Amino acid sequence: MEEVKILAINPGSTSTKIAVFEGTNPLFIQTIRHTSNELEPYDVITKQFKFRKELIIRELKDADIDINSISIIMGRGGLLKPVESGIIEVNDKMRYELENCTYGEHASNLGGLIAWDIAQSLPNAKAYITNPVVVDELDELARLSGHPLLPRRSIFHALNQKAVARQHAKSIMRKYEDLNLIVVHLGGGITVGAHKKGRVVDVNQGLDGDGPYSPERTGTLPVGDLVRLCYSGNYTEKQVLKMIKGEGGLVAYLGTNSAYEVEQRAEKGDQYAKTIYDGMAYQVAKEVGSMVAVLHGEIDGILITGGIAHDKYFVNQIISYIHRFGPVHVYPGEDEMKALAMNGLRVALGEAHVKEYT
Repeated sequence: MEEVKILAINPGSTSTKIAVFEGTNPLFIQTIRHTSNELEPYDVITKQFKFRKELIIRELKDADIDINSISIIMGRGGLLKPVESGIIEVNDKMRYELENCTYGEHASNLGGLIAWDIAQSLPNAKAYITNPVVVDELDELARLSGHPLLPRRSIFHALNQKAVARQHAKSIMRKYEDLNLIVVHLGGGITVGAHKKGRVVDVNQGLDGDGPYSPERTGTLPVGDLVRLCYSGNYTEKQVLKMIKGEGGLVAYLGTNSAYEVEQRAEKGDQYAKTIYDGMAYQVAKEVGSMVAVLHGEIDGILITGGIAHDKYFVNQIISYIHRFGPVHVYPGEDEMKALAMNGLRVALGEAHVKEYT
């Protein structure tokens, strides 16, 4: 069973990451970059389907990968209706909603579509997605926002948070389902999840909603001032949404979405850059504190992951605030390709229950 071959597909806005694993062994990993000129003809992201699929097939052939030997294809989960965590087989209903962007347009919608199409051309392959960003395991109280027209939603880095939580549990010879963990994902967006016995019972909506500001997003804003800004007549709806997601956070304050660049500026004596960077760490720590309350202070571990977790200065700033809450463990990076493949292996080994999208 260790010889099962798994193809993982992770489409992003300007790239498509692919990887082939044989069991736990990576045979091939590649990032296919897409220029703005290549993507310009497609007014809707899902229309890039054929273009991206053909590039994937070509890369596999150039790498001498026998595509017919692949039995499991794992696509990055896209914007769907809220689902429980786990592995979901791609079916006609899912394909329809991904293709028509029923719940929103995002490059990750292409993951399940391409996975299914490739699987159809192979003799013994099946296509799945796992832990899409819309994983929803929120407790009832966590959904309350303060107004019934604006319920809190669960949109977060479910794939990486769940993978890191399981990895940590395995490292301490415990079951993920037996632990209370707080997982902090530090990337272009920042999400902090309260994992209670295998369920993410509360998490900030990291796409465009609440929580800490990040390299590209504002996180929670003073709501009254935001409403007045929207009705000032100075900005369109599109411009305000862009301020919140894409041009918020470090971009708004410092003109860059590179945490590394901000760190370098701070080290060279830029006091304003240091203040903004420290403020982001401060807000992350505050979010961790709120999740400590959600878990009634019963914390088995706080896990810090994502690309910015490579920055020791930033991580240490967070730890200086939260170290008394529980043991802190740092897992830098976000190995989403491995996470996809390992979930595929769990299917092959019969360790995971495959769910149906309904």
